[in-house]
Amino acid sequence: MNETEVQSFWNAHPCGDHIVGGLRQEFADDYERFFTAYDKWRYEQEGHIPACLDRFDWQGKKVLEIGLGQGAESEQLIRRGARWSGLDLTAESVARVSARLALRDLPYDDLKQGSALEIPYPTGSFDFVFSHGVLHHIPDILTAQKEIHRVLKPGGTLVAMLYARKSLNFQVSIRFVRRAVLAAAYPLRRMVPFKGILRQHLDNAEEMGLRSYLDVETFTHRNTDGPLNPFARVYSPAEVERDFPNFELAESFQRYMHAPPLPVHGLPYGDRFGWHLWVTLRARQ
Repeated sequence: MNETEVQSFWNAHPCGDHIVGGLRQEFADDYERFFTAYDKWRYEQEGHIPACLDRFDWQGKKVLEIGLGQGAESEQLIRRGARWSGLDLTAESVARVSARLALRDLPYDDLKQGSALEIPYPTGSFDFVFSHGVLHHIPDILTAQKEIHRVLKPGGTLVAMLYARKSLNFQVSIRFVRRAVLAAAYPLRRMVPFKGILRQHLDNAEEMGLRSYLDVETFTHRNTDGPLNPFARVYSPAEVERDFPNFELAESFQRYMHAPPLPVHGLPYGDRFGWHLWVTLRARQ
């Protein structure tokens, strides 16, 4: 797996775009209408995010956000007083976030296209690095965390949301329910006109071989952000400590009950079985 494959996927499938119908499709490039609809969906679906951001004092802090998506959290950070800079691997995300910040007249320090493996900022530039749902998509995470450590000021803080291994979504939905559905549908793939996501999973399994595709690690890549997504990891706190050796894990907590196709959204126990693992990491000196 290399970064180019990851970049190509996310440039063609901007995070969350399809959920509200697509900027180019449903909204015909009307950025303001698209951002309004997207933010409404996001904070109804993932309403825990603002409270998680409010656990930190962003006011006046130099913050680098890595992986920008549609810029929803970028706006949240700026409105909380951050001196914000943004970095994304894809030109598409950078263009969208630039449009959002211009439309809403939000001040910021900088916005660049670039890689977390070679962060284009000087050593010791930032008080915080923030990344929501992105670092688990970086194959070479050891290099990325070294670069994050480099651009942080001594004792600086990395705040990240990573997919949680000890979640209902991974332990039940991905490992058992979805694999079982695919295995049951596979013998019927040429007789039944399956559509949508299941059809793409069946095509993937036919191309790779069912046994190989159902390997848990392989299946996880294709079950976090759609069946075409090339790479994703899940994390426990111990695995965070393993993959971020330049940091000390100061805090971790889980949020967001999400395990499709299981109807669990809004149920309690997101703090124990939630899909989102938030971590606070302090840069070792």
